Amino acid sequence: MSLSSRELEGKIAVVTGAGQNIGRATALELAAAGATVVVNTRASRAAAEAVVAEIAAAGGRAELAMADVADAAQVQAMISGVLSRHGRVDILVLNASVRRETPFAEMSFEQWRVPLSISLDGSFHCIKACLPSMLAAGSGNIIALTGSNVLSGAVGKVHSSAAKSGLTGMIRALAREVGPRGIRANCVSPGMIDTTRPSHRSPRRDVKGLIPIERMGESAEIAAAVRYLCGPGASYITGQTLHVNGGQTMY
Repeated sequence: MSLSSRELEGKIAVVTGAGQNIGRATALELAAAGATVVVNTRASRAAAEAVVAEIAAAGGRAELAMADVADAAQVQAMISGVLSRHGRVDILVLNASVRRETPFAEMSFEQWRVPLSISLDGSFHCIKACLPSMLAAGSGNIIALTGSNVLSGAVGKVHSSAAKSGLTGMIRALAREVGPRGIRANCVSPGMIDTTRPSHRSPRRDVKGLIPIERMGESAEIAAAVRYLCGPGASYITGQTLHVNGGQTMY
């Protein structure tokens, strides 16, 4: 993490699901840009504390916020705490999600609801809690992490694809609604990213012939896209999806 360019100096950023992988990388990247980062996690306290410590060691500013984004009361308490300490939220990164694989024919309604409760309902709760501060300030950035499954589909991921598709539509509609108030809303859609994966996930595919840039992406490359969309160089971009996938899909 380098602190050489600090285009987000003085900004307050909340990153959900920031204990590992893309969320962790995004927290580090926004801190490198000068933002004070609220590192949210539901259960991985030790991992999130490590992210906060890593940011502090590099000269940045961060704090831990435990909350389940699927729980409206927990989200409201988290954001109320941020507002009481800092007075505003400038950047909201909606990264929290679950990546479970279940064939649709075997999927229960309870399994169907889990990704939606986190990616879609959780984003609703977070935006509702943060938006009044952004409206009062007349500025703000909301970034949602979606994924290539939204367009290409994926076996065993009907539920998560539906959740991310809904989130994409939500962000586009929100961009139209709050754009006149100085708030931008965009999506970053990662492709195949080299992240830590639970043992129950299916094996990674060989990317040769699948991705023109013949490798998997890194979490830091997704984080760099989030940083760009939050910065002044993206001031005329809203309601868009930035695909960061090495050319796996081209739209």
